[in-house]
Amino acid sequence: MSDFFSNYSAYILCFLLLTVGLYGMLLKRNYVKKVIGMTIFQAAIILFFIQTAYKTGGTVPVKDEALPLDQADAYINPLPHALMLTAIVVGVATVGVALSLLIRVYGAYGSLDEDDIRREASK
Repeated sequence: MSDFFSNYSAYILCFLLLTVGLYGMLLKRNYVKKVIGMTIFQAAIILFFIQTAYKTGGTVPVKDEALPLDQADAYINPLPHALMLTAIVVGVATVGVALSLLIRVYGAYGSLDEDDIRREASK
């Protein structure tokens, strides 16, 4: 049983972070907490993709005389890492836009609680 946890500990951590982020987005009433949950959710997905792209004993995909070209499985695929860098930039932009919208919502309604904003908007 401990062998299972040692082999899959990174995946278990990603699943736990994914669960915490989903909990924050769905069950919290404060919009700031929802944005924090979204950020945790995004981080969990990025960690999952980086973990799946990891290869034990792999090397960077730079032509090396020590490794012949027919040993393609000795190289690490750089595409998932490049995509996750793009996802990090998009995540930061998303959080920035969400926080700026929350500033406007707070200015208009005086609260960031979901129920209070619904009550004020329905008046």
